[in-house]
Amino acid sequence: MKVKTKAYGSIEVEERQRIVFPQGLFGFEELKDYVLLDAEKQPFFWLQSVEREQVAFLVINPFLIRSDYEVNIGNEELLEIGIDAPEKALIFAIVTIPADGPMTVNLQGPLAINRDTRQGKQAILNDSRWKTKHDIMAELASAQG
Repeated sequence: MKVKTKAYGSIEVEERQRIVFPQGLFGFEELKDYVLLDAEKQPFFWLQSVEREQVAFLVINPFLIRSDYEVNIGNEELLEIGIDAPEKALIFAIVTIPADGPMTVNLQGPLAINRDTRQGKQAILNDSRWKTKHDIMAELASAQG
């Protein structure tokens, strides 16, 4: 399938890269259809809207940033997208790269994706350890030091 992307222009993607968020993402509830693309720099990925070319989110596996990260999403929420076992879930966090500040990651609002059905959901964690803006470089330095 051909998709117009913010990062790469018009490209061909495989159906297995397609992810549907039945409820959309917070602030983008009307957009349901996305594709997951490798970013030029690993370990990042692009979550590109199929419906709106200019909407793309840089995402990362949050466990690479914080090895102690805990994703406590309620079973009811996970069952909405068919996740009934932890191994069925892919977890991502949205990265922000502002023009005038540090690169941050949102650990409070992770994305859970069912590996089998490729349906996703954004959750909000009620754990005070996880904020919407964790400084990625500071977190990595803290983990090493």
